[in-house]
Amino acid sequence: MEKTLIFLKPDVYEKRILGKVISAIEDQKKYNILEMRMDRLNEERAREFYSVHKEKPFFKDLVKYVCRGPILVMLLEGRDVISGIRKFMGDTDPLKADKNTLRGKFGESLDSNVIHGSDSKESAKKEISFFFPEKLFE
Repeated sequence: MEKTLIFLKPDVYEKRILGKVISAIEDQKKYNILEMRMDRLNEERAREFYSVHKEKPFFKDLVKYVCRGPILVMLLEGRDVISGIRKFMGDTDPLKADKNTLRGKFGESLDSNVIHGSDSKESAKKEISFFFPEKLFE
């Protein structure tokens, strides 16, 4: 069993689609939600979380976007959950995402794309420890 971290971004709250997105994840019936909590990133924490992108041109906009409202952080577990949930999330650009993915259904743009998900085992370990340090090695 593999663990990963996802979080629903501020646009989910702004559009009032939190329940729909959670339901879509649960409807997969492939993954268990082990932990779930609301959080809010300030600029310092957002910069730390997205530090791998600090040299990219979109970094400032990403930090501003993720700080503009609450996020819902989830720790998921399941067989091949990292690759499976990323496939279900869809392309980072919702305009290119399959319409049956979360970003294809609910996303609007690269800047407003509904969900973050760890992209590898290494990222998952780092991201889980960022939000759920006590759960990493259970």
